[in-house]
Amino acid sequence: MDLASRFTLNNGVGIPALGLGVFQAEPGEETHDAVLHALETGYRHIDTARVYRNEHAVGEALRESCVPRGEVFVTTKLWNRDHGFEQALAACDASLNRLGLAFVDLYLVHWPVEELRGESWRALEQLYREGKCRAIGVSNYTVRHLEELLTSCEVVPTVNQVEFSPFTFQLELLDFCRVHGIQLEAYSPLTKGLKLDDPYLKKIAAAYDRTPAQMLLRWCLEHQVVTIPKSITPARIEENARVFDFKIAAEDMHRLNSLDENLRTSWDPTDTP
Repeated sequence: MDLASRFTLNNGVGIPALGLGVFQAEPGEETHDAVLHALETGYRHIDTARVYRNEHAVGEALRESCVPRGEVFVTTKLWNRDHGFEQALAACDASLNRLGLAFVDLYLVHWPVEELRGESWRALEQLYREGKCRAIGVSNYTVRHLEELLTSCEVVPTVNQVEFSPFTFQLELLDFCRVHGIQLEAYSPLTKGLKLDDPYLKKIAAAYDRTPAQMLLRWCLEHQVVTIPKSITPARIEENARVFDFKIAAEDMHRLNSLDENLRTSWDPTDTP
């Protein structure tokens, strides 16, 4: 694997294994500069969302870069207050307008909003058929939410983006997604920095002459999970990309797997109806 490596989604679309997330990156220059530097470094996967308020800056960076549009995988998401059939159609058009794009590579339902998520998914299926999204998927869906969706959908979601790290090792969900051909994608793989000083993580990282952040990212990739660390710092964007020239031994993977504590640094969808 390398920075250009892609996993193949259930509709045949390739998604880069590693990307840049821009959650909590300030709209404007901060987001623009981070995305531009990531593209210059070799990233080909940018993940944003309507609620991040920085789609416009992402689009500007994409146009300013020398990377052809067809080489960059762009994700954005349907926010909670935009759920419903007509609302979701309009929300996607608004995101495309802010991004300045004719289509996105992946459009996700950001959260399984009760009662409305079924109609929202029907809208995403229409957007997919119209070519406004090369792939559609969900985010923060548990096994229960996926089971519900799979009973009624015409298009099986390609991706489920969830919090995932050794400290949030959602093995049951990972296994379920594999069985049903849904690609798991990790947000907050670096635990928002909360676990970078974990003694065992630091010890194992030192043994590989790597940073704790690099070990967390490599662990996700070795589980065949698409991984989107967030950073606005050029040096860390570059550091996060240097995870393809080593492999974690099976024994160390097992030990990292054992660190699970159901850590939630953002939302916990477990009890969402």
